[in-house]
This record gives sequence, C-alpha cells and structure tokens, in this order.
Amino acid sequence: MSGIVLDRVSVRVPVDGSPAPKTLLQMVSLSLTERRIGVIGANGSGKSTLLRLLNGLVAPSDGSVMVHGADTARAVREVRRRVGFVFTDPLSQLVMPTGREDVELSLRRSIRNAAERRAHAEAVLDRFGLLPLADQSIYELSGGERQLLALAAVLAVDPEVLVLDEPSTLLDLRNRELLRRTLAGLRQQVILSTHDLELAMDMDRVLVVDAGQVVFDGGPAAAVAHYRQLSPASLPTAGINLGRPADELAGDGLARARQDRLDKR
Repeated sequence: MSGIVLDRVSVRVPVDGSPAPKTLLQMVSLSLTERRIGVIGANGSGKSTLLRLLNGLVAPSDGSVMVHGADTARAVREVRRRVGFVFTDPLSQLVMPTGREDVELSLRRSIRNAAERRAHAEAVLDRFGLLPLADQSIYELSGGERQLLALAAVLAVDPEVLVLDEPSTLLDLRNRELLRRTLAGLRQQVILSTHDLELAMDMDRVLVVDAGQVVFDGGPAAAVAHYRQLSPASLPTAGINLGRPADELAGDGLARARQDRLDKR
C-alpha cells in the first residue's frame, strides 16, 4: 500500500476532573498521496494532532494510520524512518550544542564510521548554507537559522515524507521566503500545517480542519476561501490561544521525539 491512509481515526485524551475524555479529532478518513499537502485551521482545531498521527507521536484512539503499509501504532520505528517531523520551535528539536553535532546525531544509526558521518553532515549543512555556522552554539543562531538546521537534521537521513508543524511561525520575511524555496525544491512528499495562507497557496492540496474534523479538502484557493468564510464565532479571538488541544499532547510528543534522537547517541 502506497501513500498515507487514515481510516476513521479519532483521538481522545483524558481530562483531569472529568469522567469523559476530550476529543481532539473525530472520524477522520484521508488518503494523502499528493506531493505537497497543507493543513490550515484555527488554533485548537486539531491540526497539530493530525500531523503527529503521521509519524506515531500521537496514537489513534480509534481507527488506523498507515504509512506506505506500516501501521503507526505497531511499527513506530519503521514509520519514523519514513516520516521526518519538524516542530514549530526548533529549540524543541535540536538536542546537541552545535549544528554539526546535531546533524551527526541524526546520522549515528545509518553511518557508523565517524569520519564518513562527519563528511556527510558537512555536505548536508553546506546544502542549506549552514556550514559556516556548523560549530556555533545553536543558541547563537537566528530563528531562521535554527529552523533550517532542524530541517537539515531531519532531511539528513533522507525520509520519504517530511511533516512540518507551522514551520514559518518564528521566521522573518527573508527566512520565510528561503523556507518556501527550500520546500519547493525537495524531492520528499511535504505535509505541513500553517497559519500562513500564502504558504498554503503553494500546496497541491489543502485540508481545512475545524473542531477536530476535516471540513474541506481540495485545491488551495478553494480551501483558503472556505477557511475565510468560517463563522468568526467558531474561531478563537485574534491573537489569543484559547487552549490549543494539541498542546495537551505537545509535552509527551516533544519528549518522545527528543528521546528518540538522544537514543541514537
């Protein structure tokens, strides 16, 4: 089976003090085969939960998620080999002191020879224009440089699918445009969530998520128009995050992702 298939997937999480769990996604069925897929929706709609299903950071409560025939709940290592994930905040993902060390960490399992691993890491960093910054502390890098470094570390192992959760949120205009050009040139299937509707327009297909359901699935222009037409009453107040459901899972998801990388040491 090729592509990514979600079959009647729901995600529920327990809530302190409540006998009933909270539903983050409800009965989502999708076949994701296009080269570039965007996911848009308000804060709290379920976008991040949907993306984290794709590499096993979140497990479905009901239904199944298959990545090229591998079940994300039963074959987590295989799925994460195929699907690279880039978080919104790169500092949540970068675990080594410098860019060179972080990319080498990604390569630890696939390239055992240290000299070969370093040479490959340098080639990856050079591809993204980061080689001159390879030995700087990640805390000395700009937000755009960190985001490119996180992207480089994920792509170093050549996954088949790249998933990005709001990758342009922390970027200035220059780095946002650099990200757009970089994503456009990748051979991988790219699936990303974004509040940047211009970035969404670069996609081949766009999903609109609202209240844990995919309420529109189609071309980018039609999807953006549908999103704009959603009742303002159904959207969070501008500038205020009213309890993004994915945040309930973010701590566990980030911890699992960081530990998965550190286990390569």
